[in-house]
Amino acid sequence: MEAIDLAIIFIRTVILYFAILISMRVMGKRQLGELEISEFIVAALIADLAATPLQDIGIPLLNGLLPILIMFCLEIIIAGLNMKSIKLRKLTYGKPEIIIRNGRIDRDSMLRNRFTVDELMQELRAQGQNDASKIAYGVLETNGQLSLILTGPEQPATAPAETGYAHIIINDGRILDKNLALLGRDRRWLENELKRRKLKSADEVYILTLSETGNVFCQRKED
Repeated sequence: MEAIDLAIIFIRTVILYFAILISMRVMGKRQLGELEISEFIVAALIADLAATPLQDIGIPLLNGLLPILIMFCLEIIIAGLNMKSIKLRKLTYGKPEIIIRNGRIDRDSMLRNRFTVDELMQELRAQGQNDASKIAYGVLETNGQLSLILTGPEQPATAPAETGYAHIIINDGRILDKNLALLGRDRRWLENELKRRKLKSADEVYILTLSETGNVFCQRKED
């Protein structure tokens, strides 16, 4: 290989490195450690596209940069739309699933998520647990991680009192009626909660959650 070819490969590598680095940084820090499905696809395709012009210097560098730029723009657009639409966010990212509730494993949730018992026990052991009966809630997050909420007696001495799993009732001004119904509440109950906090409507609320034990957390948009 001639020295000029080595120089071309070096320059291309530097250009592609900084192009990918800038793209991933602009997409946000969260993507670096907790990839959602769409983000994983983008990362995998970018890696493949970047390798092509490096393996064959006869291929124009633009053939690698242009698809990377297009996918980067698509990811930014989809991320922006997901911020505005809860339904689209559920479609692209999915939603958290409770697979352990009050010490019992939900077999239907396990099947829906193609999550095996072996995988569940591996996740429990990784978090220092080996007994599902000691877990109040086991939530399979949208990035595939398992979050555990222990039962009262198993909570560390410094942990806050058990409040149960918190469901989102208002998400950036939008009311989630399904979660209200799931917890046996209705719009009238919600209106009374807002009045108690001197709020005129859900539009003023950034997030309001309600746990299964009745604990309410509310934060205004301006807060």
